Amino acid sequence: MRYRLASLLLALTLPLLAWAETLRPSAAAIASAHPAATHAGLTVLEAGGNAFDAAIAVAAALAVVEPAGSGMGGGGFWLLHRDTDGHQTMLDARETAPGRARHDMYLDAQGEVVRDRAINGPLAAAIPGQAAAFVHLADHYGAVPLSVSLAPAITLAEEGFPVSPRYRMLAGFRESALQRYPESARIFLHDSTIPPEGHVIRQPELAKVLRTLADEGFAGFYEGDIARLMVEAVQRHGGIWSLADLRDYRVVERAPIVTEFRGARIISAPPPSSGGVVLAQVFNMLARFNEGDIDPALLPHLNVEAMRRAYHDRAVYLGDPDHIDIPLETLLDPAYARSRAASIRLDRATPSSDLGTPMAQPEGTHTTHFSVLDQDGNRVAATLSINLPFGSGFTVPGTGILLNNEMDDFSAKPGEPNAYGLVGSEANAIAPGKRPLSSMTPTFVEWDDQVAILGTPGGSRIITMVLLGIQQALAGEPVDAWVSAPRYHHQYLPDVVQVEPDVMGTPLAKKLEVRGHTLESVGRTYGDMHAIHWQRGSEGVSAASDPRGEGQAKSAPRPEAGTRY
Repeated sequence: MRYRLASLLLALTLPLLAWAETLRPSAAAIASAHPAATHAGLTVLEAGGNAFDAAIAVAAALAVVEPAGSGMGGGGFWLLHRDTDGHQTMLDARETAPGRARHDMYLDAQGEVVRDRAINGPLAAAIPGQAAAFVHLADHYGAVPLSVSLAPAITLAEEGFPVSPRYRMLAGFRESALQRYPESARIFLHDSTIPPEGHVIRQPELAKVLRTLADEGFAGFYEGDIARLMVEAVQRHGGIWSLADLRDYRVVERAPIVTEFRGARIISAPPPSSGGVVLAQVFNMLARFNEGDIDPALLPHLNVEAMRRAYHDRAVYLGDPDHIDIPLETLLDPAYARSRAASIRLDRATPSSDLGTPMAQPEGTHTTHFSVLDQDGNRVAATLSINLPFGSGFTVPGTGILLNNEMDDFSAKPGEPNAYGLVGSEANAIAPGKRPLSSMTPTFVEWDDQVAILGTPGGSRIITMVLLGIQQALAGEPVDAWVSAPRYHHQYLPDVVQVEPDVMGTPLAKKLEVRGHTLESVGRTYGDMHAIHWQRGSEGVSAASDPRGEGQAKSAPRPEAGTRY
């Protein structure tokens, strides 16, 4: 009897185990903005880490080899999915304003914004969150200690990396800021000018910081010698950080914004990111038209009209949810979206001036994104930033920590444009401990037993790039098409459709122009999307990195049972 019962249990269990096994990916995959970072993540997977450990490895490596986009002096958003229980959350490791920050801290005696104070030097720097995110991920989600996940980045910092054409281009944008600070010029320039291609940049001080973080955790960065060095250097050069600002920094876990559209489940970043809310509003507006099944000839026009309205709401209502009341329930209500979409005409563009008070939000442009899927189905979409290329341009001597200039993502003066000509509102005004509004939009999409993991840098255009990528995915296009598709963008103001140069004169452009939209080339390609696609039924995994950048997408086949890589 006992034998028959055991046989029956085995007969019932084996199909369930086989079914569970089919839901595991055939491969782990990583797509990031630099080959060295992708390699770092795969190395940590090989060492027994999971997707969350690999994400730490990728981010730390990017802090070394892509200092223009992110780093230990910055922060960002980490969208997580744990496959054992389906738990999904966003780690908000966005920077916070120092305790001595004031509403008018960048205004002169005449009440005008002094832009140099807001973008250059340590007065422009908010309290960084990246180190805290590493510790939180390792403690709560990781499978290996920080000493393992940070090891590849430590090696990269000590041995160095060769300067690429992309590095030279980004350094060119901020050469004068880097020249202003001797430590930054010493590390990131060569003879105080843009380094030649192939020049090796070594960062032994940063390696020491990463080792201390691995050994001592949160206290190793936010207390003790490293914290003291940061605060002393910041104050010596006109900044307002305190030791308490660092000691009191905390990562916040927030529930993602989840939107349903034609059977797809879109999971994205909540405030203080505007990404998930704007995506939800756009998809809810599109659903008003033939239940979202839209003629491809009409879709660009409706996309732009929905973007226009969602970005107007973004500027008026969104900011740090711990400091302001955001009418999220209203903004995410399909009924509200129907009311917003009611003024959309199928035959012509709506002037932005018809929608209400002219308003837009400040936003930096240089950021980084990476996507991770491990062999167990855990996944991470992370978008990290230090705002402008090379942040504030200020490196803390003795640490290699390049500070952000995220304070410029606040509205220094409501109604006054920031470095990119974007105007902000009171909802995103400066306040002590507040996190600036962002467009960073790490995103998952789940539909028809398929999963997409995607995101991109690109300032205020991030959300619309992710929107277009999602639409490519839902249309059945391969992952390469998501990251390489032509891009167009509208953000309410300026009242033009911003496009990549190659879009001008194309059928896509004509579909917009015939309905009265004004197109304006931004003069260059933009974005650097990194995406992964998992077809759960077939176990198939594919990944792609944006051809506009220098990134790399790689996968590693799942090992045999009982072994790792």
